[in-house]
Amino acid sequence: MRRTRQLLLPLYLFLGACMPVAPSDTAATRAASDAIEAPSGMPPMKSFSVPRPAQPVASNSDMARDFLDLAFTLESGRSLSTFTRFDGPISVRVTGAPPASLGPDLNRLLHRLRTEAGIPIKLTNTASANITVQAVTRSEIRSALPTAACFVVPNVTSLKEYKANRRTRKVSWSQLKKRDKLAIFLPNDASPQEVRDCLHEELAQAIGPLNDLYRLPDSVFNDDNVHTVLTGYDMTILRAYYDPALRTGMTRNQVADRLPEIFARINPRGASASPKRLSKTPRIWIDAVQTALGPGANPAQRRASATEALKVATAMGWNDHRRAFSHYAMGRLLQATDPQGAQDHFVLAQRYFGQSPDTALHRAYVASQLAAYAISAGRANDALYLLTPHLDTAARHENAALLATLMMLSAEALELAGRVTEGRKVRLDSLGWARYGFGSEWAVRAKLREIGSLNPARRRSGAL
Repeated sequence: MRRTRQLLLPLYLFLGACMPVAPSDTAATRAASDAIEAPSGMPPMKSFSVPRPAQPVASNSDMARDFLDLAFTLESGRSLSTFTRFDGPISVRVTGAPPASLGPDLNRLLHRLRTEAGIPIKLTNTASANITVQAVTRSEIRSALPTAACFVVPNVTSLKEYKANRRTRKVSWSQLKKRDKLAIFLPNDASPQEVRDCLHEELAQAIGPLNDLYRLPDSVFNDDNVHTVLTGYDMTILRAYYDPALRTGMTRNQVADRLPEIFARINPRGASASPKRLSKTPRIWIDAVQTALGPGANPAQRRASATEALKVATAMGWNDHRRAFSHYAMGRLLQATDPQGAQDHFVLAQRYFGQSPDTALHRAYVASQLAAYAISAGRANDALYLLTPHLDTAARHENAALLATLMMLSAEALELAGRVTEGRKVRLDSLGWARYGFGSEWAVRAKLREIGSLNPARRRSGAL
């Protein structure tokens, strides 16, 4: 089983299908008649500097259970008999044609792994590196794995070598007994954020757990693609993964015996946290979500799958983030055909995401959707009320695309409320983040136009 980052529908706004909505009584401001365009010279791209990961809120008993399910099961559900990791220092090299953003993002990630997870990992230029990060085009990646945005493979150092061995035991994760050499394939023609997101997820899988669990709300080891930068929870899992008490070749029972002492030592606050003991996620729900949001299905199949996921979540009696995500997926897929129904599902998603710190980023996504409806209906103050608390959340999770989107929505709401100068400043400030999150200037301009189309004053004036 290969580990791949799937081409799920991006979780950023799907605004184009939301509108139009009946015009409101809100008066058009003078600025609202101006066409929305970025300045002819885009501001410099912004990037995040100091990480701000939050400590995990999970109990140690939950984390031990999660660790075992992550380390001894593949995404297919197939069990693994032995624990594997790198023994000794880990070296990483970059080949191919890397984009300019890859070097700084890789250095920051390696620094975090050393300082937060205690893993001896460093960059090298030698061909004998344990991990090779090869930057290739998206088309080259899809020629190898059509549904993958990026992926990691054992026992090879190049995409060419992988293709020559892809139907052999050499590149099978289920046959792996020790980790010596792996390759990560990243796109070099995607946005800086997409490249970085792939880097975080695939490098974490290359050195750590091979499975993903939808029951984890605060982790990149989850195929919902909400978290894309390693969280405090993830670093704690990786610190446990490389604890001296564990070693390659151990069985599940041997690892399980050592985990209580390990987590008590590395995560003392988890000893007093109440366990949630969330139920396992059935395959039928996973398949339904992946069909609804993944590639290859037509609109009718997507809606049917989203309906199935919601039925399963309801039947399971879930009241956690998986029930919320089921409503979120349904809302996304109803936007084009039933805007009011979509909005109802977003409201339910926000309710089920609750107020826990580990679902803060989820709530930020839902808030962006609800704010879009508020702006389209001319309810500027409602939109600002929804958006303002989540700007810091997006920044803390280093999600530039979401941060830029929230800022662009805030700019529209401010101008709709008559706060023209403030709105223009916020929009200008959003562009540097948008360049990191969305990439090319045309993608940034397209996002500006998409969000500008929500404003009823602009629609009336035709200034888009």
